Amino acid sequence: MLTLAAARLCGYEGDHHIKLAAAVEFIHTATLLHDDVVDQSKLRRGRPTANIVWGNSASVLVGDFLFSRSFQLMVEAESVEILGILANASAVIAEGEVMQLSSIGNLETSESLYLQVVAAKTAALFEAAAKVGAVAARRSAGEVAAMAAYGLKLGIAFQLVDDALDYSGRQAAMGKDVGDDFREGKVTLPAILAFARAGEEEKSFWRRTISDVRQSEGDLSHAIALVERSHAITDTLARARRYAEEAKAALDDLPDNAYAQALLGLADFCIARAY
Repeated sequence: MLTLAAARLCGYEGDHHIKLAAAVEFIHTATLLHDDVVDQSKLRRGRPTANIVWGNSASVLVGDFLFSRSFQLMVEAESVEILGILANASAVIAEGEVMQLSSIGNLETSESLYLQVVAAKTAALFEAAAKVGAVAARRSAGEVAAMAAYGLKLGIAFQLVDDALDYSGRQAAMGKDVGDDFREGKVTLPAILAFARAGEEEKSFWRRTISDVRQSEGDLSHAIALVERSHAITDTLARARRYAEEAKAALDDLPDNAYAQALLGLADFCIARAY
């Protein structure tokens, strides 16, 4: 959607944007297949994950195939610049996943490092998806940068909302397991803020459940209560709203048409899904 809308917003009239959108979606799907294997996830959009249905080997191999197919589609778009953008995004995403893996269980993770991980593992593809649309339309460097900024800010907002929802009952309504991050020892912003604001007894709870991943029945409910009591969800969503507004502001100097309005609405939807 980002690639198609960005290209049309910028006045592109060819059809290469369709192949580019498919390439972006293949990259996205490949990362989801691999993520679900790494995270041992059981649900994706309310349905059993591919690794649960067909096993880890099939999920990894199909993910590899989709990555390969995405590069074939990029080449067909006949733009070395676009190939470079999407190839770089693929590398950054992998780097972000490794960064996240290395921070698992580390409650000393700073908000700054957390945002670096988010920018790499999630927002890099949003950024590339929007950027290639403008590049395909041969817009100026400034306009390409504006579209890239929109995608990056939107991607960060999206992940912040996702991380907030993991400690919320709203997650279940969206077809996802509540508390996946908690169970896996992932240190996301809600946990970072809750830990920083906790007393010594509460810090001991977070160390046991996140750092040591020694969890028992009732721990998730207690973690959710601590996160809510510390206003960590409220503050995480406030940051998400700020990034969404920055994403919308990035479109100020681009054409104001139906596609621009759609992208503005997408930023609003990104935040609205939290409520």
